[in-house]
Amino acid sequence: MSETRMTKFRWVMCTLLFVATTVNYLDRQVLSLTFPDFIRPEFHWSDADYGTITAWFSLIYAASCLFAGKFVDWMGTKKGYLWAIFVWSLGACLHAGCDIATCFFVDGVSKTAELVKATGDVAAAVAGVSVWLFLGCRAVLALGEAGNFPAAIKVTAEYFPKKDRAFATSIFNAGASVGALAAPLTIPVLAKWFGWQMAFIIIGGAGFIWMFFWQWLYTKPQASKFVDKAELAYISQDEAAEPAAATTPAAAEEKPISFLKCFTFRQTWSFIVGKFFTDGVWWFYLFWAPAYFKEQGHGPTTGMGQALIFTLYLIVTVVSIYGCKLPTFFINKGMMGGNPYMCRMRAMLIFAFFPLAALITQPLAGISVWFPAVLIGLAAAGHQAWSANIFSTVGDMFPKSTIASVTGMGAMAGGVGSFIINKCAGSLFTYAETQGSAFTFCGFAGKPAGYMIVFCCCAVAYLVAWTIMKTLVPKYSPIKG
Repeated sequence: MSETRMTKFRWVMCTLLFVATTVNYLDRQVLSLTFPDFIRPEFHWSDADYGTITAWFSLIYAASCLFAGKFVDWMGTKKGYLWAIFVWSLGACLHAGCDIATCFFVDGVSKTAELVKATGDVAAAVAGVSVWLFLGCRAVLALGEAGNFPAAIKVTAEYFPKKDRAFATSIFNAGASVGALAAPLTIPVLAKWFGWQMAFIIIGGAGFIWMFFWQWLYTKPQASKFVDKAELAYISQDEAAEPAAATTPAAAEEKPISFLKCFTFRQTWSFIVGKFFTDGVWWFYLFWAPAYFKEQGHGPTTGMGQALIFTLYLIVTVVSIYGCKLPTFFINKGMMGGNPYMCRMRAMLIFAFFPLAALITQPLAGISVWFPAVLIGLAAAGHQAWSANIFSTVGDMFPKSTIASVTGMGAMAGGVGSFIINKCAGSLFTYAETQGSAFTFCGFAGKPAGYMIVFCCCAVAYLVAWTIMKTLVPKYSPIKG
């Protein structure tokens, strides 16, 4: 179908999703980037305190994902997304008041300037109270952020035909890479010049600005004044190809599949498995790549360290976006009978081989630190391309009324997987460093051996996930509402 004479408002919606996802990742990283130089000395935190907060954030996010999708389906796309970003932006801004609240609850400190000077029992009280205050703010942040991907995937299914959904998803999902790239370049600067509190407020406030544009621009494509008949026909081409389903009264207003019934479908478990095995890999790279480069002598605050991180996420962004055109290419060529799901699974198999680059990351690190930057970038790009397509399989299989619910289930599984791999990695690295040369793996000793173990797990996770997914759903089997 020609796109030369039609509006292209669907890409405006995709841009809004991209911005929301970028803000999502920026809000998530303000704490990690202000912790070493600002938060820890002021509140007398230990690494264990910080670990407690990050661990509980992962678990709360995972649990919230299970219900966020159902909430979006119940509220509707427009209101559901507005509530999600309002809650997480509020949670992000609330962090800025934790110092004032700590002074209120702790005897012995009457103003924020006295927090860093506290000693003895007062310092211990400051640490204990502030941990709980920050944890409460992180809980609000996690609750709202859990709604981002279920709502965004639902919008993608509403505004794009199946053949274009993976590419559209890859674009808005690139916000994760852009947010990860922009965070170390902006947040420390804001904290240094305006205070760590303003870093939370400025980054968190961006979400409230986004809400204005969402309220103004979003309606379903059938009711949008920005979508002409040609674009609507292009968006609805899948329904046009199934006239029997499109002409039924239920097609206009589908009833969501019940929450518990979703768990009875192999298609749901296929998505859950795919997310559980692979989401943690992305979070491992996101959380540990700066620390890994610091082990090589190039921390994230140095010019070389920033160049390495920038290169890594530049590769992720470019390769993942263009890589997600692969299913559309297969469909246009008529491969696999032009079936979107089957073409998507073939593309995902190809992307599942990208993370194997992690196997040679540690061996080549001794030659040049640029090898890990490029290889981790390729592995992470494979994840992002995989992620865009696995999200799109939900739109392939489930009615639009249930997409957000199933997406939330998978996001929950991904959050649990992320908690496991990052918690285990941290424990492994500490143990390996303590053991030194007594701990070996594949010719490496100490912490490098620990990294090699985790890189191996990350490398094969996608092939394992793809095999299980293909076993559960060997062919295109859509669920009817």
